[in-house]
Order: sequence, then C-alpha cells, then structure tokens
Amino acid sequence: MATVTAPAARRPALPGALRHPAARKLLTLAVAAAILVPLAVSQWGGTTWPDALTVDVSEPLGKASDWIIDNRDSHPLFLYFFGHVSNVVVIAVRAVYLALLAVGWAGVTAIGALVAWRVAGVRLALGTGAAFLACGLLGMWVPTMQTLALMVVAVLASVAVGALLGLAAGLSDRMDRVLRPVLDTMQVLPAFAYLLPVVLVFGIGVPAAVLATVVYAAPPMARLTSLGLRGADKEVLEAVESLGTTARQRLLTARIPLARKELLLGVNQTIMMALSMAVIASVIGAGGLGDRVYQALASVDVGAALAAGIPIVLLAVVLDRVTGAAGERLGGSGRSPVTWLYALVVAAAVALAGRLAGFLDWPDGWDVNIAEPVNRAVDWMTAHLYSGVPVVGGTADWAAHFTSWILNPLREGLQWLPWWSVLLIVAALAWLIGTWRTALTAVLAMAAIGVLGVWNPSLDTLSQVLAAVAVTLVIGFATGIAAARSDRFERALRPVLDVFQTMPQFVYLIPVVALFGVGRAPAAAAAVVYALPAVVRITTQGLRQVDPAALESARSLGASTGQQLRQVQLPLARRSLLLAVNQGVVLVLAVVIIGGLVGGGALGYQVVFGLAQGDLATGLVAGAAIVCLGLMLDRVTQPTERRPKKGA
Repeated sequence: MATVTAPAARRPALPGALRHPAARKLLTLAVAAAILVPLAVSQWGGTTWPDALTVDVSEPLGKASDWIIDNRDSHPLFLYFFGHVSNVVVIAVRAVYLALLAVGWAGVTAIGALVAWRVAGVRLALGTGAAFLACGLLGMWVPTMQTLALMVVAVLASVAVGALLGLAAGLSDRMDRVLRPVLDTMQVLPAFAYLLPVVLVFGIGVPAAVLATVVYAAPPMARLTSLGLRGADKEVLEAVESLGTTARQRLLTARIPLARKELLLGVNQTIMMALSMAVIASVIGAGGLGDRVYQALASVDVGAALAAGIPIVLLAVVLDRVTGAAGERLGGSGRSPVTWLYALVVAAAVALAGRLAGFLDWPDGWDVNIAEPVNRAVDWMTAHLYSGVPVVGGTADWAAHFTSWILNPLREGLQWLPWWSVLLIVAALAWLIGTWRTALTAVLAMAAIGVLGVWNPSLDTLSQVLAAVAVTLVIGFATGIAAARSDRFERALRPVLDVFQTMPQFVYLIPVVALFGVGRAPAAAAAVVYALPAVVRITTQGLRQVDPAALESARSLGASTGQQLRQVQLPLARRSLLLAVNQGVVLVLAVVIIGGLVGGGALGYQVVFGLAQGDLATGLVAGAAIVCLGLMLDRVTQPTERRPKKGA
C-alpha cells in the first residue's frame, strides 16, 4: 500500500531587503542597539569612555616594577637563573664578535661571498662581497660586525626556541590551541613594548637586546614549523608507519624532511625580524648599526643615519637572498658536498693571507664620507623643497596640509563619537565581513582599550592608521593593477619592492625625517612606504591568478579592458584584495607606533616614554592597547570562513 508523504512546509519568504544576509545582520544589530544603548547612556552617559568602566593598573604594575628593581641584585631567581642567562648571552655575543674581528675584513668578506656562491651562484656571491665591502667603505665595519654578532646569537636562539614551540604545536592539537593566542599576541605586540620588561629584568645592554629579539623573532619559526609538520604528506607518513617505525623515527625520517622548505622559510623570516628588532634594540644599549642610526636620528643628522642605515639594508638583502636561495635549492640536485670543502679551504686561505698581511682592521684611509654631502643635500632640500615651490608646494607644506586636512579632522571626528557608537561601528564592520564570534572579539578588544584608560590616545593612533592605510591602498592597488597588466612594469618594480620589503622598520624613518621633518605626517609617510610592497605584491598576485577562461569569456562578449578589470578581475580577486587590506593595516600599525620617535604621539609616544622613563605601567598599558587595536583591525579587515554545517 503506497503511503502519501506530506510536502515539507516551506519557510515564509522574507521581504526583499531582508533576503540578503548583511541586511539581516544589520537589523539584528540595530535591535540590540535599540535595547542596550539607552541602558548604557542612562547608566554612564557622556561621549568619552566612562571612568566607572576604567580599571587602574598603574598601581600593581608600579609595585611589580619596584619589586623587580629592589630584588634584581639579591633574589635567587635573578642570581641563579636570569643572571646565568645574561652571562651566557654576553659570552656568546662576545665570542662571535671576537671571532669576526680575528678573521678580519678580508676573511669575513670571503666567507660570506663563498657561502653565497655555494648556495646561490656567482651573481649572489659577487653581490654579497660587494655588500660587505660597502659596509667598510661607509666607515661602519666595526658596528656592522657588532650587529652581525648580535644577529648570529639572536637568530640561533630564536630558531631553537621557535622550532621547539613549532614542534610541540605541530604534534599536539591541544598545544596548538594553547600556543596560537600566545603567538598571535607576540606578533601583534609592537617591538618597543618588548623592551621595557626585559630592561627591568636584565638592565640596559646586550642581554636585554638579545632576549627581546628572541621573543619578537621566534613566532614565525614556530608557526612555519607547525605548518610544515601538519602539512606533511599523509600517504608518506602512512607508508613509513607501516614499516613499524616509532613516533620518534617517523618524526626524524619523514615529518621533518618533508617540512624542510617551511623550516627554511621560517629561518628566513626569523632572520629578517631579528635584524629589524636588533636595530630597535639599540635603544636599550645593543650597540652596533642600530645605535648609530638611533643617535643620528635623535640629533636629526640624516647623513650619519643614512651611512649607518645602508649597511643594515645591505645585511638584510644579503641574508634574505641567501636563505631564500637555500630554500629554493632544497629538493634539487644542488652542488656536490665537495664544493663546501673547496669553499672553506679558499675562505681559510683568504683569511690567513689577510691576517699575515695585516688586513684585520678596515683601513681608515678607505672610508668614504657620505654624511656631509647627504646633509648638504638635506639642507638644500630644506631651503628649496620644504616650502615655496611654485604650484605644487613643498614637502613641509604637504605634511602640514595632510595633518590639518586629514589627520586632525579624522582624530577629532573619532574622539567626538560617543564610545558606544564606536563599539557599534566595530561590531557592524566585523559582523558584515565575518561571523558573530568575529564581531564579539573585535568589540571586546576595543572595549579593553577603554577599560585600560587609554581611549583617546588609541583613537588618535587609530586615526593615523586609517589615514595611512587609505593612502597605502590607493597607491598599492593602482600599482598592483599596473603590475598585473604589464610584465615589463612588474619586472622593473620587483627589485624595488624587494629592497623595500627587506629594509628594517627603523630605517624608514631616515628618508621621511629628511623630507618632512618630525610630526604625525612623517610617521604616516614611513608607514605607507613600509606597507606598500606587501599590498602591491598581494594585489598583483591575486589579479594574475584570476581564471584565464573567465577573462577570455569577457573578451568574447566585447568587454573593454576597463570592464574586464571592474567586472571580472576585481570581483574574482576579492579575497586577495581583502588580504592586501589586512596586511596593509597590520604593517601600517607597526610603523605608526615607531613613529612615536619622530613626533607621531599617541600610543607610540607612550610606549617610547615608558621605556625612556622606566615607567612599566605607561609602557605596558600602551603596548596592550596596541595589541587590542591590532586585534580589532585584524578582525574587521579579514573575512572569516564559515564552517560548513553537517549534511550540507
């Protein structure tokens, strides 16, 4: 007997506007706001963050700082743990530095060139040798060796710590969940915020600089190690397991070899971040090239800052190229291991010959003084380009107009908004681009800024970030589109982007101070230059990866080049463009904070002030606010994938 099945009841159709998920989200948020906002206004009122919702953490942080200072020379924790750590770091850095000096400039140059030749070929070897010689010609050989010694120890320690953390996260889901928020915080926290705690524990000097660098540079190694171990080929692992191997044998013979490219990429990223942090750590007595740059910027001596900044860039480019080439060679045949022996023999012979010939110290007569002509050029620009230029105006005029027309109105507008409206805007933006969890995280991060008592300075920093991001995206998208449509333009642009991406953050302050002086506008300009390469690269890659069949279909329908871009390429590259926005925001935030050194003010100034005065409360509260600001901006600009429902 056949059974009759009743048709499933259909859901009533929603009105036209509410069929769109974004409209339903906004309606839900509007209903919640209509209920919660009157309650909040009646309870606390005002436009700025209520004092009743602020927690004063300065007293407990001040007590912690006083306890550390009072017990640093007597407590067993400092005497038998931190003291030994400090001694080991000092001995290691000094040993590497003395070894570099003992080899001499000729030996160091030869070793660097031969390693580059062994890894990547003759062209990079010549470039490496020229880079080391340029460091000597600029009169920066000894500071370069100091920075290199610090780098060697810091990178080795960062790689070791990062690899261990990545190993734990790659082999254990529970450890991965525990470490993920820790690594997120370590990467979002500005570099300057690391300096104050380590200075309190270790004092001014090399140990604090190295340990701050390790904390800053270890997360990329940990993330990429975990990624490589988790991404290992399942079939290979099953085949190895079928042979009766133990977990340790599978790790050493299968998982780690399969993850070697990710591991070497982690080393590359660790080197770049360590070099950037080693320069910033000059503020706490690291010495070397960073100290020269910092002292020159403090006295607005652009020529001396450039003379010390160029070797930093050269070191960054050389190390980036060598480690990158080593990663590309993995999996290929490479050169015979015997060539390593030849390279070492030649390097030892050159070093010995240089020592016998007395070529240990760089000859003073070979120095090329670029500080004076650079300063004369800066003086000429000050006299002729700062102001009074017909039609276009001068660089100082541009900075003043950018400040008065964009930065000031944006800051005043954000600070004029009621605190609850800022939270609503953040919730709406985050929910539209992600899920309700994304919105909740963003709102809680923004609310934490108010609870810490730095609402207005954070909005000031936010105004600088938004202005710099807007400029970055306009220039970056335009340049990325041009590079995606022209192979010749992309090839010409590639070396420029390479140099910009390998330059440490600190170095970007040199040209903007020379062109624009000090203030919030120069800090924003440095942030734009720092973030631009990443935005251009991601935009270009996203547009070039658009399905050629879609473009061909558009052409067959008679679409013009502009129509293809607007209606096909940009919509299909939406995810890449959103990623470009996200990376632009994160990178701009990093440099706007460092802009506190050149008059950027707001949270960046508070971090720098806390470091200079040894004020743990001011420095750490501002650093925590920056973390919350970065977390909020990340959630607002990065789309969240929805998990598919079961059965879907």
